[in-house]
Amino acid sequence: MYRQKIEELKKWKESTTRKPLIIRGARQVGKTWLMKEFGEKFYERCAYINFDDNTRMAKLFEEDFDLEKILQGLKIESGVNIEPENTLIILDEIQENPKALKALKYFCENANEYHVISAGSLLGVAIHEGTSFPVGKVNFLELTPLSFFEFLKAIGENNLLNILEKNDFDMINIFNTKLKDYLKLYYYIGGMPEAVDSYVNHKDLIEVRKIQQTLLEAYERDFSKHAPNNIVPRIRQLWNNIPTQLAKENKKFIYGLVKKGARAREYETALSWLIDCGLVYQVNRVNNSKVPLSAYQDFNAFKLYLLDVGLLSAMAKIDAKTLLEGNEIFEEFKGSLTEQYVLCQLKQCTELEVFYWSSDTGTAEVDFITQIGKDNVPIEVKASENLQAKSLKSFVEKYNTRTNVRTSMSDYKKQEWLINIPLYDIGNIEKIAQLGTG
Repeated sequence: MYRQKIEELKKWKESTTRKPLIIRGARQVGKTWLMKEFGEKFYERCAYINFDDNTRMAKLFEEDFDLEKILQGLKIESGVNIEPENTLIILDEIQENPKALKALKYFCENANEYHVISAGSLLGVAIHEGTSFPVGKVNFLELTPLSFFEFLKAIGENNLLNILEKNDFDMINIFNTKLKDYLKLYYYIGGMPEAVDSYVNHKDLIEVRKIQQTLLEAYERDFSKHAPNNIVPRIRQLWNNIPTQLAKENKKFIYGLVKKGARAREYETALSWLIDCGLVYQVNRVNNSKVPLSAYQDFNAFKLYLLDVGLLSAMAKIDAKTLLEGNEIFEEFKGSLTEQYVLCQLKQCTELEVFYWSSDTGTAEVDFITQIGKDNVPIEVKASENLQAKSLKSFVEKYNTRTNVRTSMSDYKKQEWLINIPLYDIGNIEKIAQLGTG
């Protein structure tokens, strides 16, 4: 399996300003695999240490921050002779050992010749709970589930991926039926590595769904195991309510749908926990199109999405036949799944900050808006080839934006005021937007 983030790891390895690296991401998105794959491919040796239930390492870092002693202990624990430059030190589940997390500061300041990479599934939670964190002394890398592009590579469709990467729209249009079929498949499978790997090896969609259900159950167990007892019920309520919220025509999150009479303040801590775990994306409303968008957020109005489109289809219990062949029962939820997919691609393929826009009267809404270069770019999401974009049109007339995107099942098309990007190519939005304004 290929992950695009390996290219960023290669740049980190060669950087003259390299610091210890922390990979952040939800449980089961492939952090351990990525670190080991990177170590095996680009270093002579790889020293892997897992801090989960590791009393020896707890004692090693408890003593003091004598780096010579720590390195000696890491050599013994991993069975690898650690040498600067040619050895990758991997510290997995580092959030289980706050002292080890703090020690990254000393590696940065006093032993930066060593290449240290770490990861933790609940790292965001650990940091917010007051762990002594080495601010400014580490580099970060975010890992998400596989994007649609990575999915194509995983299933062996390198030639299709190649024409997408080149923005070869003539060839893309010729093979659009094939791309649409794979996109529907991706809506079902999503990008969780275990689900993708199972499909690649067995082509069994029932088995894929079992894996997704197991992952969802594991996340729910994490709530009980790691979250404070008093907020666990609220975390569960929020988590299980997301498909219901996304099924609404207006997808703004409404606490009253979680529990009758619920108020925001009752759920603030639970929501922060889900976001810090990387399980949920919060997309805030903006009420205009000034730069920077982040300065104009309405924190009281937001939409929530899951980390993976396949997990949403599993939570909504959409079966393969309904999704792949189309079904009237599915029509109402198709828009939700498509919007979830687009948000995931923006998160997985770009580093863009994403918001949504709605008018103060609530009569018009643009699904997403982001800043690409100097331009704010509104994005209208269409699940099919019904291409009316009234809200987008009113937004453009109001703010006179230069680059405007509709993403749908239709082919690439550049009109006077609008670029239509096929849904299967939305991960290339930055490149396409720049082509459109060039």
